[in-house]
Amino acid sequence: MKVIVCIKQVPDTKGGVQFNPDGTLNRAAMLTIMNPDDKAGLEAALRLKDQYGAEVTVLTMGLPKAADVLQEAIAMGADKGVLVTDRVLGGADTWATSTTIAGALRKLDYDLIITGRQAIDGDTAQVGPQIAEHLGIPVISYAQEIKVDGDAVIVKRQYDDGYHMLKAKMPCLITALSELNEPRYMTPGGIFDAVNAEITTLGRADLVDVDDSNIGLKGSPTKIAKASDKVRKGAGEKVVPDSPDEAVSYIVGKLKDKHVI
Repeated sequence: MKVIVCIKQVPDTKGGVQFNPDGTLNRAAMLTIMNPDDKAGLEAALRLKDQYGAEVTVLTMGLPKAADVLQEAIAMGADKGVLVTDRVLGGADTWATSTTIAGALRKLDYDLIITGRQAIDGDTAQVGPQIAEHLGIPVISYAQEIKVDGDAVIVKRQYDDGYHMLKAKMPCLITALSELNEPRYMTPGGIFDAVNAEITTLGRADLVDVDDSNIGLKGSPTKIAKASDKVRKGAGEKVVPDSPDEAVSYIVGKLKDKHVI
């Protein structure tokens, strides 16, 4: 059984967010982490490896430094890493990203593809299902639990007021919630293996059945009108009342002015 986990290196917002003049994120200038939903998907794949002897490959698209997140995944227990990187792929929206990743996946063998539900830098939850559409395979999203039954997977899928139990024949794609599990830590032996691991690098020329009109910033139908860091709130109005009654009167007056009461 061969499992490919699509992971993403995302900005660690604790270190601040920076933008390029065109509104895209300046990823090279920010601290990064593995996307939480993707890490849960990786843990699910590693549990399939523990249980069924699955081969786990991690794939990411990004700048060359995104290889760091692949090494982290290998240190956790993944077998192989694939980096999709090329200058012409930069600035991609969800459509261009999913097109590119699907083009890379067509070069690889897989029974199951696992992605995170969404990335914390975009929160669109579109890339996983779009990849499945490009590849023409079934997709089950919002996975809370994953089991293998022969040549099929059985997935407990989160729903508004309950859950669905869905079964799909492989190959298929699953999008994982961060609540799916508690990801394991890197091990000392895994870290040693990751340092010496060979990362396969794919560029534009390696993508299969991908047109130039659907990649990178130029192939992205989504255009960013404006982007900025979170707006910082001012200090606000400070009032020191002479008595509790005066404080209550002041607060009630403000609520009336705002038509709250």
